[in-house]
Amino acid sequence: MTDSAYADEAPFSFEKRESGIAIISNRDDPLNRMSLEYINRLEDAVEDIAADDSIRAFVITADGLKNFSVGMDLKQLQGGVSELGGMDAFFDQRLNLIRRIETMGKPSVVTLFGYCLGGGLELPLGCTFRLAAEEGAQIGLPEMDLGSVPAWGGSARLAKCVGEQHALDMILRGKKISGPRALEIGLVHEVWPLEELKQRAIDLAEELARQPRLAVKAMLDSLVDSEDRTLDELLALERAGVKATMGTPDSLEGMRAFMEKRAPKFNQN
Repeated sequence: MTDSAYADEAPFSFEKRESGIAIISNRDDPLNRMSLEYINRLEDAVEDIAADDSIRAFVITADGLKNFSVGMDLKQLQGGVSELGGMDAFFDQRLNLIRRIETMGKPSVVTLFGYCLGGGLELPLGCTFRLAAEEGAQIGLPEMDLGSVPAWGGSARLAKCVGEQHALDMILRGKKISGPRALEIGLVHEVWPLEELKQRAIDLAEELARQPRLAVKAMLDSLVDSEDRTLDELLALERAGVKATMGTPDSLEGMRAFMEKRAPKFNQN
């Protein structure tokens, strides 16, 4: 069902499905710019998802088959800085939004097709799974062409995702890479024909939503930023996850299903 709070005025649609997922689809314009309104309303949508236990995974995409997003509308930069009271506050809003998606404990799936530039790559870098189109995608951080650098955490997350060498190659040369190339360097998890991409993202989100909710959260809490933690810290987080899931309805259902040689049915309670 479409959430009425987002049906008319928001620059994106918000659909909540009985399968336990939500779908956010940018519909701002053919280039799907991440306007001031888009960011403001996306903050609300992300908090709604975080607070709703019936939503266990979500998809971020865009209408049509032309472009995911060219990123921020540069014409709005001055107005946005003024509205939020300064440059730091303006960029912190975007950094905090991406960080919230990254750390909320619910998996996200994002589609990359057409132009995925600037913020149109920086937001996906905060998502759990990135799926790209087999054809037509142009993925990059072209801020060098504007005499600047990525401002929404793109350089840091890209380097952590694909390594320093690939990140420097993309950023310093303003390179736009294809979906297959993004898969080669580890920037995306899967590549699909453009016509199938969104459905595959939905299928993946629904697969994740069928997994035991508390166990998924425990693993996300443990493994997001895992490269910045010591082995002992990771082992402690893993043990905390074991304790948090032990004896829960889902863990008992998993055990019963194993003994009965059937597929488990999680998230029934």
